[in-house]
Amino acid sequence: MNRRKFASKLTLATISGILGADIVFGHQMPQHYLPLGLQDPDPFKLFQKDSEMVLLNDKPWNMEAKAHLLNDKVTPNKFMFIRNNGKIPENINEANWQLTIDGEAALTAKSYSLDELKSKFKTYTYQLTLECGGNGRSEFNPPAKGNQWTIGAVSCANWTGVRLRDVLEDTGINSDAVYIGYHAADTHLSGDPNKEPISRGVPLSKALQDETLLAFEMNGKPIPIAHGFPLRLVCGGWPASASGKWLKKISIRNKIHDGAKMGGSSYRVPCETVAPGSKVEDDAMCIIESMPVKSLITYPKTGALLNSKTLKINGHAWAGELKVKQIEYSIDFGSTWQLCILDQPSNRLAWQHFDASISFPKKGYYEVWAKATDTNDNSQPMVLPGWNPKGYLNNACHRIAVKVV
Repeated sequence: MNRRKFASKLTLATISGILGADIVFGHQMPQHYLPLGLQDPDPFKLFQKDSEMVLLNDKPWNMEAKAHLLNDKVTPNKFMFIRNNGKIPENINEANWQLTIDGEAALTAKSYSLDELKSKFKTYTYQLTLECGGNGRSEFNPPAKGNQWTIGAVSCANWTGVRLRDVLEDTGINSDAVYIGYHAADTHLSGDPNKEPISRGVPLSKALQDETLLAFEMNGKPIPIAHGFPLRLVCGGWPASASGKWLKKISIRNKIHDGAKMGGSSYRVPCETVAPGSKVEDDAMCIIESMPVKSLITYPKTGALLNSKTLKINGHAWAGELKVKQIEYSIDFGSTWQLCILDQPSNRLAWQHFDASISFPKKGYYEVWAKATDTNDNSQPMVLPGWNPKGYLNNACHRIAVKVV
């Protein structure tokens, strides 16, 4: 936007209202000047992200990686995708932060400070795969509404915290408990304090898994603000929307949680296959739980020019709650497949690393495709999987283009 044109349409009172405070020397402000408080910040500096990351949206902030940026076995902050539904909370006071456990199926309501969580409960560290349910949305046709993620809304960092199970059991879980829901400190884009931008949850069985954490560190340091500082729920292997950031409260429910983004088409897909573009009624939609098997070639970068007929590729594969059993590559558009070397995960719900050495028959253009298969023998499709209204769960084979010159 032309900032001068934008500023020329604003009155001093309007600008003060947007900033949330009087401009003390506003009468001395140059004509058509746009205060720094309204100028767009640099998200790469703001969130300490690599300049090759791709910004999809700034209201709210959403950003993804390119495939080659995700080559690290443990994802560093600078390459980790950002997915937000509301405004990132400001002026967080870690010393006064409280987590409350309540709900119809809680035996009692109880609150914990961060210090109490860290001192009262045993600390654990797990490497956990988080992927946006809409990763790959940009490929759906008819187009699906929402951020047009390509392949980079996935990460696998080390998360440190206490087990949610231990905290829930300390509070007390009633026999009718079936679900938990989270509530966070982010605010709705509309500014309405009575609206939550997102409040999702998981069944109690997922909440009680060893790897479901109330995390306060990411990769050995305090969680960056964009990823949930000072406390985040982390439910690896499920849509990352289940891993609530800026966590303030967990409600133990005696029914499926009914918070924001739990109904309609949000993080839900048709229970039965539908034709592309179909209207699907709410009662025919099912909540996304474990993410499907998927893989990503992270080296080399697509478009690579090779002076040799041999190439070593590597990347990662993951399968939600399951392990990846095998991963294969193809250089002939899926006509034949060759096995890659596949590592074991560092722990359950972590992605697995793979590599392979490829020999090309002659010079020319090639596409390298990757296909993972999980322990239930589900394999990635070579083309886009079933259409759904919000473009979720695209796990089609990843592919890169290379030229042997």
